[in-house]
Amino acid sequence: MIRVDCHRCDDGSILGAAPSGEVIGKVAGTSSVKVGLIQMRCVSDPRQNLAHAIDMVRQAAGGGAEVVCLPELFRSLYFCQTHDISNFDLAEPIPGPTTETLAEVARSAKITLVASLFEKRAPGLYHNTSVIFLPDGQMTGLYRKSHIPHDPLFYEKYYFTPGDTGFHSTPTPNANVGVLVCWDQWYPEAARATALDGAELLFYPTAISWHPAEKAEFGEAQYDAWRTIQRSHAIANGLFVIGVNRVGHEGPAGGGLEFWGGSFVADPFGRLLATAPHEKDAVMIVDCDLSLMEETRRNWPFLRDRRIDLYGGLTRRFGK
Repeated sequence: MIRVDCHRCDDGSILGAAPSGEVIGKVAGTSSVKVGLIQMRCVSDPRQNLAHAIDMVRQAAGGGAEVVCLPELFRSLYFCQTHDISNFDLAEPIPGPTTETLAEVARSAKITLVASLFEKRAPGLYHNTSVIFLPDGQMTGLYRKSHIPHDPLFYEKYYFTPGDTGFHSTPTPNANVGVLVCWDQWYPEAARATALDGAELLFYPTAISWHPAEKAEFGEAQYDAWRTIQRSHAIANGLFVIGVNRVGHEGPAGGGLEFWGGSFVADPFGRLLATAPHEKDAVMIVDCDLSLMEETRRNWPFLRDRRIDLYGGLTRRFGK
């Protein structure tokens, strides 16, 4: 378990210790929430993955985490590497058996839990969906992934209908929680819309990886780009961004995908509060001081200075 707590300095400010080795700097304020990140390796048996996830969630809760997030589609291997009609059998209705189980986990652990699931909405209609479970077990905050990729070994358009829920924030006992999913993280419009709905913690359940044959040439740059775009969302919107990835190799030896882990938390200034390793499971508990949002937005008032009268062109695909 990786834990990041904040320590009060002699001048009354707060200084965080970063396992990633990055400088955190001084943070003013005392209103905080402990966020739990579950970075896990997945196997072919959904029941085993669910049991492993529950065990890790309970570890996080036992360590003081108040809002905990699981990685994208944690119940299975990342099945979108192939076009296989039998993979639709992995989907479940929402509510369904897995949501009932996770609701009880959230209730018994007295936490808010973010979970990403393969949803069967109707016969032949499937979504990549996240839901939020409150500490009383209530399910809320359903969000369907909006941006669906279709790249080599990421054949998601075959499986997932684009989401129709829009972007929203969900009140929880500890913070207003926004959730976007994986490929959504490359779109500043999605982060902005979620922030404008009041999100304080923006979670990205994720399944992102290297192609092993490309890793030596492009791996470092790809990972850096992934963190950079999400840190930019934290800065531009003055909120906390939490990326939660899976880890491990999936697929045939010499091919397949190597999920790079590296789950992290960025504060409203874009500073990395904690980063998980690339190679192994991790339960991270990170203290997020929500009052930093006010401090940051006062000094960098990006929301104040937006020219909402000029952004109509954003609704066009391209050009005028």
